[in-house]
Amino acid sequence: MEKKIRVRFAPSPTGGLHLGGVRTALFNYLFAKKHNGTFILRVEDTDQTRFVEGAEQYIVDCLNWCGILPDESPQTPGAFGPYRQSERKSTYKQYAEQLIADGYAYYAFDTPEDLNAKRIIFPNFLYGQKSRMEMRNSLTLTQSEVDDLLAQNTPYVVRIKMPENEHVSFVDTIRGLVSFDTNLVDDKVLLKADGMPTYHLAVVADDKAMEISHIFRGEEWLPSAPIHILLWKYLGWEDSMPQWAHLPLILKPDGNGKLSKRDGDRLGFPVYAMNWTDPKSGDITQGFKELGFLPEAFVNLLAMLGWNDGTEKEIFTLAELIESFSIERISKAGAKFDFEKAKWYNHEWIKQSSAHSLQFAVRNLLAEQNIEVKSEDFLLKVIDMVKDRCNLLGDFVAQSTYFFVTPNAYDEAAVKPKWSPEKATFFQEFSQNFKTDSTALQLEEDFKALADVKGFKPGELMLPFRIMLVGGKFGPGVFDIALLLGKEEIQNRIEKAIAIFNT
Repeated sequence: MEKKIRVRFAPSPTGGLHLGGVRTALFNYLFAKKHNGTFILRVEDTDQTRFVEGAEQYIVDCLNWCGILPDESPQTPGAFGPYRQSERKSTYKQYAEQLIADGYAYYAFDTPEDLNAKRIIFPNFLYGQKSRMEMRNSLTLTQSEVDDLLAQNTPYVVRIKMPENEHVSFVDTIRGLVSFDTNLVDDKVLLKADGMPTYHLAVVADDKAMEISHIFRGEEWLPSAPIHILLWKYLGWEDSMPQWAHLPLILKPDGNGKLSKRDGDRLGFPVYAMNWTDPKSGDITQGFKELGFLPEAFVNLLAMLGWNDGTEKEIFTLAELIESFSIERISKAGAKFDFEKAKWYNHEWIKQSSAHSLQFAVRNLLAEQNIEVKSEDFLLKVIDMVKDRCNLLGDFVAQSTYFFVTPNAYDEAAVKPKWSPEKATFFQEFSQNFKTDSTALQLEEDFKALADVKGFKPGELMLPFRIMLVGGKFGPGVFDIALLLGKEEIQNRIEKAIAIFNT
């Protein structure tokens, strides 16, 4: 019987959700959906010192915004719960004790002062094969000493006993055969003094309990792989160990190192999916959502960071990503983040979105600027007219405000040097003869015909006309604008602008 596909995204609730984390969730989700499997959200909150109030709900909100919806989670539990590691605390100690009993782990009673003293003498001190027999642990103490310390509730941690002179190898689905020298891996803590497991023990125990079939996680977790593989083996679970896939890093724009929040701050773009408010300081870190990205565009651009379908195609819906996704097409090399390319994705998605799907967001953006939308039908027409000019949702304000509010300022420098009373007369006459039941093409022909009669070249009138209606040298076709504004508004705007141009 073929093993059922079960994958998990397992973030720590410690702050904003980095776009690399969202991509990890996305690749897990795409793989699960491609193979009719289950996508799980598991919250890894064992490090209580780093736990941040509200961070779990924030993660859930980010996934919901992206449309990456878990089949099982703390909010939608299934048969493999609990889905928060802190609620599974009672299950981990037995595994630590089993490892100790089998000789694969040991109690370490070293105090923080003991460890600091070693680090002063040896700046690169590692607790492992070369140093463990000099420390205060159950390998150097007698059994009765260990029993006495445990009976006295002396604080301790449990450490894995890494073997000497071995190589731990595994096949990574993306990278092929990967091998580690155990002499270069220290004895990581598995169970902390507060009884909580570290990531190393918890992730293995939970993946086994939840019957995870494949593990997609970032490349930064590769150094931990030998510890996890040995734990699967030492706990007797080697036959049910998941397949591994370590995803390429998302790199800084220059390719030198992993993209961080500091890079975003320095270069002026977000690295979080949504706004994150630090509950202690109140500081807000901007996210892609609030900057004006559509979730479809955000998901699309993330998918293309380290993956492609083998063709030149770049625009994918979520359904198309599921259909096209394969591990074989994930790159080993890191992917440079390019914010200009990210905006290109958003521009393409805005262009192909219907006015109805953009209506709610655009209306709210205009309302924030106290711009009143009198007619929803008018708003839809405006959105359709200007959406090709918008990279971000916020661009709709600059690109459409003049449809709702008569300009108060004009690019006078572009008009006044060649302005004349004859031009004023031309525009007044054109507005009087404006046909409301016309088309943009017919309006343009009427405009050119009148220009010819008055002895003007149409080109020398087009720019003043645009500036009268819009205020500047931008916007869609000027006759499309005029037709949507209507005769009365056109007359008002022309008279107002003429009064200013005549001064």
